[in-house]
Amino acid sequence: MHLGVDLGTTRTIVALADRGNYPVVSFFDDEGDAHESFPSVVAARDGELVHGFEALSAARDGAPLLRSFKRALADPDVGAGTLLSVGDLRVPVLDLLTGYLAALRTALSTASNLSDATDQPSPGDDDALLSVVAVPAHAHGTQRFLTLEAFRRAGFEVAALVNEPSAAGFEYTHRRGGTISSRRTRVVVYDLGGGTFDASLVDVEGHRHAVLGSNGLNRLGGDDFDEVLARCVLEAATARHSAAPRRLEDLAPRERDDLLDRCREAKERITPQSRRVVVEVGDKDVSVPVDTFYAGAAPLVEATVEAMRPLLDGLDGAAGLADVAGIYLVGGGSGLPLVPRLLRERFGRRVHRSPHPSASTAIGLAIAADDEAGFTLTDRLSRGFGVFRERSGGAAVSFDPILGADTALPEREGVVATRRYRAAHNLGWFRFVECAGIDDAGEPRGDVVPFADVLFPFDPALRDGQDLRDVAVERREGCLVEERYVVDGNGMVEEQITDLDTGYTQRHAIGTSASRRAWAAARPWSRRG
Repeated sequence: MHLGVDLGTTRTIVALADRGNYPVVSFFDDEGDAHESFPSVVAARDGELVHGFEALSAARDGAPLLRSFKRALADPDVGAGTLLSVGDLRVPVLDLLTGYLAALRTALSTASNLSDATDQPSPGDDDALLSVVAVPAHAHGTQRFLTLEAFRRAGFEVAALVNEPSAAGFEYTHRRGGTISSRRTRVVVYDLGGGTFDASLVDVEGHRHAVLGSNGLNRLGGDDFDEVLARCVLEAATARHSAAPRRLEDLAPRERDDLLDRCREAKERITPQSRRVVVEVGDKDVSVPVDTFYAGAAPLVEATVEAMRPLLDGLDGAAGLADVAGIYLVGGGSGLPLVPRLLRERFGRRVHRSPHPSASTAIGLAIAADDEAGFTLTDRLSRGFGVFRERSGGAAVSFDPILGADTALPEREGVVATRRYRAAHNLGWFRFVECAGIDDAGEPRGDVVPFADVLFPFDPALRDGQDLRDVAVERREGCLVEERYVVDGNGMVEEQITDLDTGYTQRHAIGTSASRRAWAAARPWSRRG
């Protein structure tokens, strides 16, 4: 069984590759009703975690509920041991994510329409769940590692990680391939999900897809639109009932979550013809003009357009999109009518919204998982990767860019970068980072995310197991050094440093929990002024 699994901030959607068709899997809730998603929520009940529909049921009985836990993966300092709170329980993020995905796997076997499929192996069978999994295009290395590791621990066989908008590009070609021509070979995928925004520029030739560039925002999605509506509702409630709290921050956590849930449901009911949106607050219905909500939400849409602008070379209007077949709107957040309206005002009739915006990525992932579909993808790293190195006898550091954000990810064998030099210090302290990009001067730009911290003893006398953090860096001509970096098709980086004179070597999978713990234990910026 080949699946595409889109782990979403609000909901997780699974699509099946079935003889050239890619239906979305239906899950059954506690009442037996079918839903085309599995809720991305976790609750604490009787000291144990429950997930999905069971978590929603527990929350209705008063259990503490955690929503949008996927957003924690985007934090720069996240690691496998980062603790998340579910009521009084403090749970490592990798354990929480693994438990949720294990519940998803169980639901596929016991509470979905796959359990009734006659021509497919049971999801409970060994090696039955061959899955292609999505991550945000601008996901950093640890985010990719935690996602991959959690799926594997939960029992999924992961064939590949694919960037979310790249997967949606497959769905565009599958559904709207007729818009691709010799003159218009490019598609811009605009992916506004529950917690993140991604955009990718994809060049299409038949079934071959090549990502030319990606950009995005790690903390902007449908959750933020819900918050805007909640603030509008509270202001309207205050105008009518002076005793009502005016600020979202004034609400107790449970009240805040309940209001945001109601706002999310009300937002998803808005149509192009809607004039007012009604949300229940306490025992009263509060009405907000849709135009008032749109005025508050428009800056969020504008922020996505600004993030997308580099992919379009800053050109506005249809005339600037001569080789673009379409701007394809996907992700649950793009279902808000304001989003296509503002984009069509900016870019004209080439803006198309997927008929299944929430499921587009999962369908594209299922296409990627289908060996018989014949689709190929050349993706890009989407984030720069480099290292701050010691110089001036440890008195300063300089940045060495290693891989650019436009580095093409391999379909099979890894991309390799090497450095070879004669060591000038007794100790090498490598501060690996990811960044939004690298400027013309070779310096990191945008958000800079700590990736790993590696200490390598150039002096053989330091290879006795001592704590190298207590060793002063001194200028000293040393061994011939080779650094070798390999980035695989999932965007994961492996680094190997070797003393070529003696053969002594260290190898690190950059972005794993161990490398992040090393970084956290030795913040390099505070040691040497």
